[in-house]
Amino acid sequence: MPFIYLAPLFVVLLSGCARAPSFVVAGSFFPAWLIFIFIAILITLLIRVVFIKIGLDDVLRFRVLVYSSLALGLCFAALWLLFSL
Repeated sequence: MPFIYLAPLFVVLLSGCARAPSFVVAGSFFPAWLIFIFIAILITLLIRVVFIKIGLDDVLRFRVLVYSSLALGLCFAALWLLFSL
């Protein structure tokens, strides 16, 4: 009986995207997040080069966490800015 109260939560969690953003590349649909994460990784690599030049990379303790979070943050921010209603 307590599961009946969780039904609205299950409906929200099991529903899909109404409009999944995608791009047509060479006649095939690619999801937008795939393209944006590739671009975000390239931008993160450029930011890492700048960090190395100014000496900030030597101070970072958890480089893998910092750079992966930076790439994901750039990707999510770009997706939010370009595809939000």
